Amino acid sequence: MKNLLQINTSIFSDGGQSSQLAQRFVAAWRANNPGATVTLRDLAKQPVPHIDAARFGAFIAKPEERTADQQAVARDSDALIAELKAADVIVLGLPLYNFGLPSTLKAYFDHIGRAGHTFKYTEKGPVGLVTGKKAYVFAARGGLYAGTPLDTQTSYVRHFLGFIGITDVDFVYAEGLAISDASKAASIAKAHREIEQITAPVALAA
Repeated sequence: MKNLLQINTSIFSDGGQSSQLAQRFVAAWRANNPGATVTLRDLAKQPVPHIDAARFGAFIAKPEERTADQQAVARDSDALIAELKAADVIVLGLPLYNFGLPSTLKAYFDHIGRAGHTFKYTEKGPVGLVTGKKAYVFAARGGLYAGTPLDTQTSYVRHFLGFIGITDVDFVYAEGLAISDASKAASIAKAHREIEQITAPVALAA
């Protein structure tokens, strides 16, 4: 049985454009994968705390030496990692805020990017431990950024996911949403067509 993990990062929760694109994909994916499970993690409704020295200290402390507070922090991070590892497909709704990631997504990444859990260091360099996954990223932007130096998200997200072992990553962009109503409508329609293409039974079986 397949498992899908949907991560919404819009401050508007399921009302955000990126969340709606992600949900459109998930609905089509469900139809093509009867019996599959879908887990939704909404970082607006369930934000992950931003990393600080105390939380980082809990991650690197030896399990048998952790305080009660550190054990609680580590358990929360372990649960996020277990949820990620259990998924066959990861769907990420990704808005662009001030030229970067939503801070809640960065906090989430900081809690799942842990040596010995999602990656390990070797003599030949770091090796990702979260393998065999397929990721889809639905990026919504007010302006036009894809393919320009101002698109800081694509390379960062692709690099982070690759670092922990998720290298099969597809991006779907909806851009120019704040330029005009016509630009918004055209861009969303284009994204919808891409979703139809990638969720077609032949595409999913490939």
